[in-house]
Amino acid sequence: MIEMDFYFLVFILLAGLLSGFGKTTGLSVLGIFTVTMLSLIFPAKEAVGILLPILLMGDLVAVTYYRRTVVWKHLFSLVPWILVGIVIGYFVLLNIDNEQLKILLGFLIIGLNLFQIIRDVFSSRMDQSLPNSIWFVGMIGILAGFATMIGNVAGAVMAVYLLSRRLPKNEFVGTGAWFFLFVNVIKVPFYIKLGMITSGSILINLMVIPAVLIGTFIGIKVLPLIPQQMFKSIILALGTIGAIKLIVSDTFYFILAASGVCLIAGLLVMLLRNRNANVQKNNQQNIEGQIKRRINH
Repeated sequence: MIEMDFYFLVFILLAGLLSGFGKTTGLSVLGIFTVTMLSLIFPAKEAVGILLPILLMGDLVAVTYYRRTVVWKHLFSLVPWILVGIVIGYFVLLNIDNEQLKILLGFLIIGLNLFQIIRDVFSSRMDQSLPNSIWFVGMIGILAGFATMIGNVAGAVMAVYLLSRRLPKNEFVGTGAWFFLFVNVIKVPFYIKLGMITSGSILINLMVIPAVLIGTFIGIKVLPLIPQQMFKSIILALGTIGAIKLIVSDTFYFILAASGVCLIAGLLVMLLRNRNANVQKNNQQNIEGQIKRRINH
């Protein structure tokens, strides 16, 4: 039985708000931050088990609101590969304990955050260059299935896949919503079998229903007013710091590691943005040169 106090309830309600908000806005990085946050106050397996029904509540609202904007062909091609990833994730969970799962989640979340940063910096170039071959679909499907089974953190992987399909915003959110509903329903019997969903965790989930509904409403109504890039950057930073805490339990080494990672990430982002700015400047100069040559002729 999961023990509850004031701080646990605050974190759980916040997880409900963020999960609902993320489901109706397509901000998949929220899932990474939410599972990191819950893993800091609950044993890792219990945290993942508590989060799944919360995500399912948000999924139901999202697929209801975006029910007419799903592109089914992009989901059907992923299904067999996703199932492979889920089965692999199940056997991993079957053979590791809470401490090992915390470390695995920490590294997985850091990896997905770095992947998200690279995708943001090179988004247009990646979307144009990602192939439509079966190996790409298979790799994305297996990784998404594994990541969602291990810790409900497949959002960054699916974002790359859906963006590579050049979907408009509503189709992006709607197709993603149906994907997550599909995989989250499949995961329920696995989590029950693993003891990650229990009667105690379900009671907590029932208390969170109002928070999830409020989060989905806020996501639908308030998203146009929020600077998304800044919001995503904050969530990525918090998720990365939380992931480091999952890996490094000692406070001194945690602060040292978090500072080092933040410094390296900041330098990496700066270098990549400067490189992109130089490329854009060169392209602009080439275009202007071509225009001048045409005028002279």
